[in-house]
Amino acid sequence: MAKRYAVILAAGQGTRMKSKLYKVLHPVAGRPMVQHVTGQLSAVSPDEMVTIVGHGADKVAEYIGNESRLVLQEEQLGTGHAVLQAEDLLKDKDGTTIVVCGDTPLITSETYQTLFEHHEQEGAKATILTAKALNPAGYGRVIRNEQKEVERIVEQKDASDSERLVDEINTGTYCFDNRTLFEALQHISNDNAQGEYYLPDVIEILQSRGEKVSAFQTLDFEETMGINDRKALARAEKVMQRRINENHMQNGVTLIDPDNTYIGLEAVIDSDVLIHPGSIITGKTTIKTDAEIGPYTEIDNCSVGQSTVIRHSVAKDSRIGDRVQVGPYAHIRPETSVGSEARIGNFVEVKKSSLGDNSKVSHLSYIGDAEVGSNVNVGCGTITVNYDGNNKYLTTIEDDSFIGCNSNLIAPVTVGEGSYVAAGSTITNDVPGDSLSIARARQTNKEGYASRIKNQKKD
Repeated sequence: MAKRYAVILAAGQGTRMKSKLYKVLHPVAGRPMVQHVTGQLSAVSPDEMVTIVGHGADKVAEYIGNESRLVLQEEQLGTGHAVLQAEDLLKDKDGTTIVVCGDTPLITSETYQTLFEHHEQEGAKATILTAKALNPAGYGRVIRNEQKEVERIVEQKDASDSERLVDEINTGTYCFDNRTLFEALQHISNDNAQGEYYLPDVIEILQSRGEKVSAFQTLDFEETMGINDRKALARAEKVMQRRINENHMQNGVTLIDPDNTYIGLEAVIDSDVLIHPGSIITGKTTIKTDAEIGPYTEIDNCSVGQSTVIRHSVAKDSRIGDRVQVGPYAHIRPETSVGSEARIGNFVEVKKSSLGDNSKVSHLSYIGDAEVGSNVNVGCGTITVNYDGNNKYLTTIEDDSFIGCNSNLIAPVTVGEGSYVAAGSTITNDVPGDSLSIARARQTNKEGYASRIKNQKKD
């Protein structure tokens, strides 16, 4: 099989995005769009990949890493000039080169593979990826002759009335015979209003020489969308989310309202998981079978166990066991581990803590920097007081303990196994196992005192 190369055009600043962020680094489904492009191209195993970068080159390198070699285009003088920047790396090599824009994150590896195969089977010197557009306004039209061969590409501004009715458009993605590409690039001109060197001029040069130029029409116009502004970015996000959600539904996940469910590319979700509207699942999250997520729940980089229910809550960078009940309105912060059969209830915040099997923090509590054993009950309003203004300290609550409501556990402190802490206590010293600790002042009632206070106010 012929050698295959890829050139990604990612040097444009993207002024229409009106952003300080380099254009191709704007995310789609949580991943920079250029990373989508390199990822899909990598799936077809090109022998070499070159990315042409300009502004923000260092940032691009952070995301695509070793997937592609980077070449700097110091001046942005058009797409033809951009491809020429790869000349030193590719010009003397035999094979096929695909040229792709770094702002087309929706083109799939299947389309790239089919385009390569079509180009090679046709024996063409160039092949244009085209698509049917319901509204082709603004796109270059692909004009074919009676034999259905590509005759030319005509831009909107140069098209006749009849040509403007053509709905097959140029997507800006091409395959070329590699040697032919770099030879033809030597002959393109910048004699145009913008003073730039345009890659489509190569097509015209090849046709004038009688070389074969082919076209392959993708069935999905949406995937060829280029992202030039925030409106297009939002449309691309919608398309990508639909793909992701449909893939999960095909694998047995129930989404009550797919249009209002947002799942990242790296999430792994088992069959028979139920996801309610308003849920956002991102990062390397895994969710086991029979779990129920949402509504209005955000989960990022977590493992969620079998048959666990998380409602109206936020969880990040944590592990949640099997058959756990979370929420509503709970916040599980990073580095938390929740055992199986546990409960994290209404308005509970847990941070950098472990909670053992069958333990419960049912409502209105803060558990931070704590090790909570199994079969522990933490009463309403309990706080592990972990910070003295300079350092964080550990609270340990051992198995089978019971913490009464409105208790303050002043870390570092340990509540021993099987112990009780009376409601309203402020615990500053360790509690031995199998003990009852009461740390509150004895109640004093001063009868009639309230009337004296009221009379003093009147005076």
